[in-house]
Amino acid sequence: MKTLAVDFLLKESPNAIAIVDTKLNFISYSNQWQRNFTLNDADITNKHLFDVTIETPDLFKTVIENGINGKEDINNGQKFVLPSGKIQWLKWKILPSTFETNGFDGAIIFLDDLTVDKKEIELLHKAEEVARIGCWELDLKTGLVNWTKTTKDIHEVDEDFTPNLEEGINFYKKGIHRDNITNLVSTALSDGKPFDTELIIVTAKGNEVWVSAKGEVEMVNGKAARLVGTFQDIDERKKVQIAHEEISERLKITTQTAKIGTWDYDLLENELEWDPEMYKIFDVKKEQFSGAFEAWSSTIHPNDKERAVAATNDAINGIKDFDEEFRIIHQNGSVRYIKGLSKTIRDFNGKAIKMTGANWDITELRSAELKLARSTELFSETFEHSSIGMALVSPELKWLKINKSLSQSLGYSEEELLKMRTTDITHPEDLTNSQVFKTEVFNSSGHNLQLQKRFFHKDGNIVHAIIGVTPVKDLNGNPSHTITQFLDITSRIESQKKLEALVEVTKSQNESLTNFAHIVSHNLRSHSTNMTMLSKFLNEEKDEDERENLNRMITSATESLSETIDHLNDVVLVKTGALEKLQSISILNTINQITKSINGLLEEQSATIKIDVSKSHFVNAVPAYLESIFLNILTNALKYRSSKRTPVIEIKSKIKGDFIQISFRDNGLGIDLEKHGDKIFGMYKTFHKHKDAKGIGLFITKNQIEAMSGTISIDSIVDNGTTIFIELKRN
Repeated sequence: MKTLAVDFLLKESPNAIAIVDTKLNFISYSNQWQRNFTLNDADITNKHLFDVTIETPDLFKTVIENGINGKEDINNGQKFVLPSGKIQWLKWKILPSTFETNGFDGAIIFLDDLTVDKKEIELLHKAEEVARIGCWELDLKTGLVNWTKTTKDIHEVDEDFTPNLEEGINFYKKGIHRDNITNLVSTALSDGKPFDTELIIVTAKGNEVWVSAKGEVEMVNGKAARLVGTFQDIDERKKVQIAHEEISERLKITTQTAKIGTWDYDLLENELEWDPEMYKIFDVKKEQFSGAFEAWSSTIHPNDKERAVAATNDAINGIKDFDEEFRIIHQNGSVRYIKGLSKTIRDFNGKAIKMTGANWDITELRSAELKLARSTELFSETFEHSSIGMALVSPELKWLKINKSLSQSLGYSEEELLKMRTTDITHPEDLTNSQVFKTEVFNSSGHNLQLQKRFFHKDGNIVHAIIGVTPVKDLNGNPSHTITQFLDITSRIESQKKLEALVEVTKSQNESLTNFAHIVSHNLRSHSTNMTMLSKFLNEEKDEDERENLNRMITSATESLSETIDHLNDVVLVKTGALEKLQSISILNTINQITKSINGLLEEQSATIKIDVSKSHFVNAVPAYLESIFLNILTNALKYRSSKRTPVIEIKSKIKGDFIQISFRDNGLGIDLEKHGDKIFGMYKTFHKHKDAKGIGLFITKNQIEAMSGTISIDSIVDNGTTIFIELKRN
């Protein structure tokens, strides 16, 4: 009977209670447990606790398992985020049970779901935090002061801070703020009068904050028993309000200083009210002004009156606000330009009842604008019709505006240039100087700066120009754009280059003439001395056999002199008129032509020629010179071949800037450059004991190449071979 009574009481308990064995199977449970924590209404006796519970936090599982193992656990509220994302607050008490004490081994579980209550409290705290509204209480019986968390946050104190009345009042800023709150609290306590005020406090961290403090008194038997209220952070709103008041006052001062008149027009009563500045603007005395709409319209210039009145009617009818410029006539007959703005105020039915607005005199502004317009027109005419190029360029070096002269100089249309930056058509070698120049321009104080630079014409040619740049800055002193003048000096530069080239040619010819004079002097002096000596021997010699021998020697000397003169004549021919005979010549065709002409020699020496020359490589050269050069280099490679190996000659070409380099590499005897390098191209200089070596070939070759504005160099290793490099201007 006792057991039945206990079971009944357990089942009908208003609390969620469960009794489980050591395996966590239900022995018994209350109906409230089943409603709150199980999946359905089916009997869960002998079912495992975690199999039928809706969702069980891990911590709760742990404390239950500790309970069946003899450990009691009490928790007055624990927040959980369940795997489903649901927030749940649980309160529990777990009592271990043994067979000896309660007749079973296991645990008794008391469980409450606090989620609803906790959420309401959380929402209340959130509302306090968001609105920055805290509460406070003063218990007059105990003298204790209680602040909520938000109130403490506003005061920037720790959560465990507990003030008394004096400490609370001392947070208010010393002076008028502290005096006011002291008086309000005293009056509330003595008379029961509530208060609502806005004052400044100084927080625990020294920050000044505007707050709204409200308080009400709870009376018991006609005496104040408790003072309660709210405490709100209004710092941001209050500062905005104060700023607005300051701006309003500043605006009032500004309108007076700037001579801006304000007015109000009552549409229902036809009453127009002006501030003092309006009378000054319209040159009207206050006692002469009737205050009617007609009094204002009578001051307007006849040519503007109809438009101004129509704009006023549009504003009244809701078509658009009044925003007009019009002229007025002063009493002395002078005309002034006026700017007018207004807003129309309507009642709840949309009917216009009032207009409020402002007027100010813009006569000086209009005069300045007219002058600016004339200056702009003059600048535009000068810009467009200038004989030199002109442009407006942004700080980012974009073309903003271009005149016809500049378009003609660069070959691009204005539309094409406006899509580019100046650096897009600047010669690569001038880009660095251009960037430095840009910095100097925009850091200068309005001075005109100049730079000589190169641009690429649309057809690919180089345009030389002197750039004159004047920086223009905006009202804030920041770079706005530049006015750029473009003087095309391409023809001048080309003439200068031709003159420099002519000077260089003249200098070269003078040097060659000097060298040639030395050669002639040296070579002819040698032959002259030899022949003079032989003639003297002939005159003195009596022996006929010896005289015959001397005659043979004189004949040989004469032939040698003739050969020397022929060589000197070849040199003269090389130096004369080469530049006028330049033609565009295919390197590959010339090499093929020469190799055919010496085919017999190549076969005789079993020589191999490897040619790696592009068909597209053409040079500016004198045909006869180019053939002579290639022929001399190839025959020298065969003449000075090594007896140890079969001759191999490699011929290659490649582009080097404005030149084409042609290289001839052989595997012959080679030349000791340390010994002979400084005289390798000298006349009558030989470096091998060969019967046909005369020392004139490389000398003539060098002169031919230089006559065509080219260069020649040599790289050689003894018994390894020689490589000759020739560079000629490409076509």
